[in-house]
Amino acid sequence: MNLAAAKAALTHLDMDENPVSIRAKSRDFFWYSPVLKARLDHVVADFVVAPRNEAEVVEVLRVCHAHDVPVTTRGAGTGNYGQAMPLAGGCILHMKNMNAVREVHPGRVVVEPGCLLKDVDAACKASGQELRMFSSTWATATIGGFIAGGSGGVGSVTWGSLRDLGNIIRLRVVTMEAEPRVLDFTGEELHRVSHAYGTNGIISLVEMPLAPAYDWVEMFVTCDSFPQAARLAADLADQDGILKKLISVFEAPIAQDFFQRVAPHVKPGQTVLGLMVAPHAMDGFLTFLARQPGATLIYRSDDHGWSREPGPVFEYGWNHTTLRALKVDPKITYLQVRYAGPDFLDKIEAVRAAVNGEVLQHLEAMREGGRTVFAGLSLVRFTTEDRLDEIVRIHEDLGCMIFNPHRYTLEEGGRQVVDARQLEFKREADPKGLLNPGKMIAWDDPSFGFDRVYSYAKMQAAE
Repeated sequence: MNLAAAKAALTHLDMDENPVSIRAKSRDFFWYSPVLKARLDHVVADFVVAPRNEAEVVEVLRVCHAHDVPVTTRGAGTGNYGQAMPLAGGCILHMKNMNAVREVHPGRVVVEPGCLLKDVDAACKASGQELRMFSSTWATATIGGFIAGGSGGVGSVTWGSLRDLGNIIRLRVVTMEAEPRVLDFTGEELHRVSHAYGTNGIISLVEMPLAPAYDWVEMFVTCDSFPQAARLAADLADQDGILKKLISVFEAPIAQDFFQRVAPHVKPGQTVLGLMVAPHAMDGFLTFLARQPGATLIYRSDDHGWSREPGPVFEYGWNHTTLRALKVDPKITYLQVRYAGPDFLDKIEAVRAAVNGEVLQHLEAMREGGRTVFAGLSLVRFTTEDRLDEIVRIHEDLGCMIFNPHRYTLEEGGRQVVDARQLEFKREADPKGLLNPGKMIAWDDPSFGFDRVYSYAKMQAAE
């Protein structure tokens, strides 16, 4: 790695060599995990370049390829798996300057990857449209980071996950070769680079589908028991005539302990639901709610008597729940669970019985293949790494899939299998293995058996 030569060749670009800001730009929200914090806290890039356009992306990749300098792409750094951590140092490719909304059409938007999700929605609002789904970090996250590192979010209760067919239209991707190529991917090709952490190509342009925009009615509902709340959430998700954007479930005492502005309105032991429903669907929703004994609407954004606004309800859900908990109790961490199949409510109850009090259920309703499933972003009272691994095994033994947020690789944080399409494209697009190294086990160690925690051999040594 010839850092001096690479930096000399790129000095005419927007380059950052300040050690303090380089460290800040080398970090994401990996520290949600005490396991990742212990392993990655020392990781830092050698310099940062912020390209202004696709031609500069090509230039950076060409120069870094020639001088064997690793390149890790970064948006806003809101990911939680260490996706944007430069394990081998080198260059951070910061996409902050590529933030233009290029085109807005009926049903679709074309945008540069560094554009914040909220700015995409703002640009589309004039045409009465909005993104189908977004992360709970909507105000700070970029569209490119959401595609490269995310999987779903607010809106997934209606539209499914990002990787479901139709939820991404087109991605423009730059390869890291002696002479980088610029490729347009659609259809099956999208799976090569979506949710690939930037390990096999740099997203330079995004085309996404849009949905009609509404002034969503945001609500909190209480139930006296968690099983009742989970059943209500599942039944509401199945109400196809009621247009929803969000259905979150927070087991007691999550709201009581961690939701400062909601807690005064919640009784001890009550489970809370966070909801977003379209205004024209409110009559249907209120009719549905009236059929749920013991369910009480305590807040709606368009009509309430609360003295203090709680803020956007979606900023209580998804991984904002974990963030709110961490601000109160730094020993909290989390797991990501897939509860699916006809018995998914039974699986949740089995998990609750097995880890009573040690794990608090936080559920997000999603659609998958036309069916309701729950994404669990469970809060865990962390004690030791060994116990955390035991809790993971308990979930798996009960038939629940874990997407492990305490691992920094694609495979360990996913289904623990190699994505052959992504590996094949990396061989083609990144022959030196310089793009976000250490994140794709299949590239580094094809024989790895997932019988232990993967440790990237070339990771920077802690000082």
